[in-house]
Amino acid sequence: MKKFLVFATLILINYISSAQNKSIGQITRLDPALDKIIENNARIEVIGDGFLWSEGPVWVKNGGYLLFSDVPANTIYQWKEGEKITEFLKPSGYTGILPYSEEPGSNGLIINNLGQLISCEHGDRRISAMPLAIGGKRTLSDNYLGKRFNSPNDIVQKSNGDYYFTDPPYGMPKKDKDPSRETALFGVYRIAKNGVVSLIIKDLTRPNGLAFSPDEKTLYVAQSDPDRAYLMAYPVLADGIVGKGKIFYDATPMVKQGLKGLPDGLKIDKKGNIFTTGPGGILVISPKGKLLGKIETGEATANCAFGNDGSVLYITSDRYLLRIQTKTVGVGF
Repeated sequence: MKKFLVFATLILINYISSAQNKSIGQITRLDPALDKIIENNARIEVIGDGFLWSEGPVWVKNGGYLLFSDVPANTIYQWKEGEKITEFLKPSGYTGILPYSEEPGSNGLIINNLGQLISCEHGDRRISAMPLAIGGKRTLSDNYLGKRFNSPNDIVQKSNGDYYFTDPPYGMPKKDKDPSRETALFGVYRIAKNGVVSLIIKDLTRPNGLAFSPDEKTLYVAQSDPDRAYLMAYPVLADGIVGKGKIFYDATPMVKQGLKGLPDGLKIDKKGNIFTTGPGGILVISPKGKLLGKIETGEATANCAFGNDGSVLYITSDRYLLRIQTKTVGVGF
């Protein structure tokens, strides 16, 4: 996540009606295989503008709309084609006494197998579940062995119902030096169907986004450490934990070149291609770890999600909500 001061006067949302026909950035093609994934004339469309730090996009199939977080604003917004962007939920991730931190709100969002909204809540330091129709949250987990999480960041659900999520320090008032920290590490955790929480990865310095391969045999985890800007790959074992990980793609050299952004959120298409945020925008990486090209937004980019029929990629990039039409289909569609 990006560090910055939050000024209330910066909160200005330019709705889709004022963002039509506007585009930013460019597509950089590094391998001919990208032509089968993204059209030559594809545009990075701006469909929302003026956010403090947009994050966690998720497509709601039963309704045909997108939800996404503005973490500093402690708000989840809703976008739907042809309509104004509206406030969906506030507070989204912190219900305590303000001020708390620069990033108190929800971060990563998913729709679970039951159609509920699952939120990684920075300020309340928990994973929550909420029915979309009537609201009313319940806590799925807020601690491991009695010690509170730091600030859950991103989450994915396996087809069997288990959740996997990351817990870096970005939502805490003083980040990794915050005196309220109760755990010494920044872990990756699993919440089993029976509610039992287990620590499955404990040696990453800044775990962030995560996603499963289409066959769920590999768990990818992005690390937002500028000195170790890796996309890691872990074999998923029969009991739900993971084996020894390996560096799948190293974006550290791009960081050292001064490009904006770090590995953060990621999504997978049905052919196993990885769309991961990273220096410069979105990196498109083959299942074998080859960089095929970049969706260059020109901004630090936080996350992405497939929507509509599964072929539209929505992107949260600093102040912007973006989309691009692809020739592929995301997992889950």
